[in-house]
Amino acid sequence: MISVQELFFKYFRTVTILSLRYLVFAGILFLLFYIWKKRHFFRFKIQQKYPDNKHVLREMGYSFLSIAVFGAVATTMFTLRKHGYTQVYTNFSDHSVAYFIFSVIAFVLLHDMYFYWTHRIMHWKPIYPYVHKIHHLSTNPTPWAAFAFHPLEALIEVGIVPIMMFLMPIHPYAILIWVLYQTGMNVIGHLGFEMYPSGFTNGFISKWNNTSTHHNMHHKHVTSNYGLYFNIWDRLLGTNHPEYTKQFEGTKTRSKEMEGEAGEVIGTFAK
Repeated sequence: MISVQELFFKYFRTVTILSLRYLVFAGILFLLFYIWKKRHFFRFKIQQKYPDNKHVLREMGYSFLSIAVFGAVATTMFTLRKHGYTQVYTNFSDHSVAYFIFSVIAFVLLHDMYFYWTHRIMHWKPIYPYVHKIHHLSTNPTPWAAFAFHPLEALIEVGIVPIMMFLMPIHPYAILIWVLYQTGMNVIGHLGFEMYPSGFTNGFISKWNNTSTHHNMHHKHVTSNYGLYFNIWDRLLGTNHPEYTKQFEGTKTRSKEMEGEAGEVIGTFAK
């Protein structure tokens, strides 16, 4: 049996690690784009304005509340694994390296599908005000909006973890790789700046990857662009915003024009 003290320690340790990881991912990008190099990167800002400090603080508050929920689910799954109820394996020799790589890819692809459909369900009018509306208070999101969920939404978001742990044999390192990937992609999706090059949304391969513009438009317009990592489900089901590529290229064009204007000013003072 696992003691209450051990469970509490596991929960506290998990929340601490998740919080520190989030501070690194979201904190560094927020510091770089919103404080330190704010003027330098402004030309890449998708919406040419910054949210008020109170909105940033709200995003941070809900994010760490979500992490508390994530920690509770992780602790529960730890207990179930200890009792042999999951398919988590800890010895690499139990499965091949090829299977390990497959499990990571499967996790990412299944999560992308899970996210798209749960996301659309949370936009259903009878559910939206009670679950997903909190996240959409960030109409001009920052990196801190990545985990800014209502506790019920946080529970839904982390639901993919127990599903994968029950569905197929999976190593803790495969889960860790997914955690790092999804945290990074979530933060980038909410960055509020578009750093991908012009033509990215029309590239043969790159068009299947989502951009900051894609998710930023979802926060602004609400009823389109539901995908997370990839632009597969939105393309297949016609839920991309019709102005997505135009908005993306508009940001790229504006950033080049603003860079040119900055160069002219510097050149004037250099004479």
